[in-house]
Amino acid sequence: MLPVSRPSIGNDELIEIGKILDSGWLGLGSTVFEFEKKLEEYLDSPHVLTVNTGTSALHLALDAFGVGPGDEVIVPSLTFCASIQAITVLGAIPVFCEINAENLNLDVQDVKKRVTKKTKAIMPIHYCGQPCDMNGLISVARENNLFVIEDAAHAFGSTYRGKKIGTLGDATCFSFDPIKTLTCGEGGAISLADAEVAEIITKKRILGIDKDTWHRHRNERSWDYAVTTQGYRYHMSNINAAIGMVQLSKVDIFIRRKKDIVNRYNTAFSNLPGMKILTWNINETAPFAYIVRVPSKLRDNISEFLKVKGVGTGIHYIPNHIQPFFEKYKSELPITEQLGKEILTLPLYFDMTDDEVSLVIESMLEYFSQSIIIQELP
Repeated sequence: MLPVSRPSIGNDELIEIGKILDSGWLGLGSTVFEFEKKLEEYLDSPHVLTVNTGTSALHLALDAFGVGPGDEVIVPSLTFCASIQAITVLGAIPVFCEINAENLNLDVQDVKKRVTKKTKAIMPIHYCGQPCDMNGLISVARENNLFVIEDAAHAFGSTYRGKKIGTLGDATCFSFDPIKTLTCGEGGAISLADAEVAEIITKKRILGIDKDTWHRHRNERSWDYAVTTQGYRYHMSNINAAIGMVQLSKVDIFIRRKKDIVNRYNTAFSNLPGMKILTWNINETAPFAYIVRVPSKLRDNISEFLKVKGVGTGIHYIPNHIQPFFEKYKSELPITEQLGKEILTLPLYFDMTDDEVSLVIESMLEYFSQSIIIQELP
């Protein structure tokens, strides 16, 4: 069965993990700091702070920019629930906005309508790795004195008008979990320009302590520290950073291969009756997932058909405004709800062979070539 996604991990990562184990320093240390410097160089960012998950990155960024109880954060509903949990854990209110059908990113015009006196920030989701309309979004934010905290969990390596995602909003949060284009096993990062906020995040990621354990270890007064702010145990470990260092050296190769697969899919599916592909700006996108739109009444049937063929599928995602825990924040989102019933995720990962890509394509073409299916389409 072809999975929807799979990390590309090999002997190089194992060797680096072995070095960390041999060193005896497994937690926050010099490998983490080296990884952060490499990320700053790659992203062309003044400050990159690594953490243990992408969710922690979102939580820390919102917290560091002062988002708190009663504040509103505008966010698309079509995202992983982690985006919303990072808002609600602070006592803030997620205000769900609509998305557009072309690339499933947030609709800037709809965002404008949802700004109130309580709005503190906007959280765009770069869906599938495709950048949002950041110029339009930043314009709305600046007009209303709002922060832009980007959820770029899908978008490491993507660019917007030539600038790396990670250099546009007030803060950009990445995920390095097992299925992302760059994985640390688990991990995340926050990229930002504000040195004062970066210092706040540096303290908050390790329990509000004014200096990290590695620097305390090297100090003559290694036992001495001061807790100066509310903090969390969110720092990255040397083990995860070691994996990330190797992955970063290969990430552009990963991205090129995934772009090739997306181009093959787009060519094969571009004129397929009964299915719609997203609009891709492939030159500036580091693809995370490949998602198509199919008739909602046929989606489960298509998924089962592909399963028989040995092709796994997924759904990214169930809209959050219809989730039980977020029901109290529910708003009218007819476009999101309709698109949420139509989306289907197909396999996309670096190690897919050409034959495996062909299997996905041939299976989809076989399904949609059946005349009985075509007749059932709306």
